[in-house]
This record gives sequence, structure tokens and C-alpha cells, in this order.
Amino acid sequence: MCAWYINSKCLIFDFQTTSMTKTELRQIYKEKRLALSQHQIEDLSLDIANHLLALDVWDKKFFHIFLTIDKLKEVDTSFLLHALMGKDKHIVVSKTDFKQETMTHFLLTDDLKIKPNAFGIPEPEDGIEIAVDRLDVVFVPLLVADKRGHRVGYGKGYYDRFLSNCRADVIKIGLSFFEPIDQITDIFENDVKLDWLVTPNQIYYF
Repeated sequence: MCAWYINSKCLIFDFQTTSMTKTELRQIYKEKRLALSQHQIEDLSLDIANHLLALDVWDKKFFHIFLTIDKLKEVDTSFLLHALMGKDKHIVVSKTDFKQETMTHFLLTDDLKIKPNAFGIPEPEDGIEIAVDRLDVVFVPLLVADKRGHRVGYGKGYYDRFLSNCRADVIKIGLSFFEPIDQITDIFENDVKLDWLVTPNQIYYF
């Protein structure tokens, strides 16, 4: 793992160097995120978006982005969304089928209707479907990652299944408010590693 130090701004969170299971980490980092104020979320998300501009990915065409679930206090991707639009990139968003446990991906256009589903997740109603093999870059939501590029999500495996169907060269970029821990101890064979992790203070390359 290589870390690029971006700035000297003080970290809000203690840097944790430890090894824990996904279940333990999920509980801890859900609580950490819920403790953030809206002002903190906006500031930290803007820092993450600014650091993303330093990555060597902007020659790519198709970018998959997750739409923020406000009630879970996820990274606000609206800043990143504006950057992608300003660079005239093809932006792709997903709709989840919870019965089939699959995700369908749609091109974000001016007339694409976005509305919260039954779980409060913003999703497209319908639109131009994009095959996963067309994606060049995927921005990945997570709670926390470790120093080897493994991530802890919400435990349903949707993104692992989605990423495993993407091209082998797709660039996987995790977005997190928190610095990585030493190790997630219960990694499974089908877990897909990140290529990059971007936090408010650093860029990590795995």
C-alpha cells in the first residue's frame, strides 16, 4: 500500500491501527458516521472530491457513482457528480433488485427520474441501461477499509457481486471519511479489493 499525504489539516478521527472482524467494524463505523454533523459531512465530502481530481483517471469515459443515502450519513457524492458533469463524462447510477439481489445500471441523463426506494435509497426509475463491461471507473461506498484494500460495506454483498462482473481493468475507488485500519480479519474469497481509497486527508493506492 502506498499513501499520498495531501494536506496538513488535523484529522477529526483518531487513526486506528488494529485488526477486527467485519461485524465489529460495521458497528463501530456506523456509530462514527452517525455522530458526524451535517457541516462535517459537507466539509469532509468536499475534501474527498477535491482529492479525487488528483487521480489519473480523468481520461476514462464511463464512471459509475453511488447516490448518497442521507439518513446513513454517507459521503456526499454531489460534489463529485458536479465534477464529472463538468468534464462531460458518461455517468452511470444503479437500481437494486432486492429480491434477486442484483443491480441494474443506467446512464444519468437530464430526463432520468431519480426517487428514493422503500429503503430511502435514491434510485433511477428507468432509463438507458448500461452493461457493466462498459464501465471504466467505479466509486465504491463503504464504512471502512484496511491497508490492503479490503472494505467493509453493509454486509449484503451487492457491490462485491457487481464488481466481480465488471472488466478486470475497471478502476475501483473507495470513498471514506475514515483512514484505513490495519486489517479486516474475516476476508472472503469473493471479496473484491479496491484499487484506491480516498479519504479527506490522503489517497491510498493498493
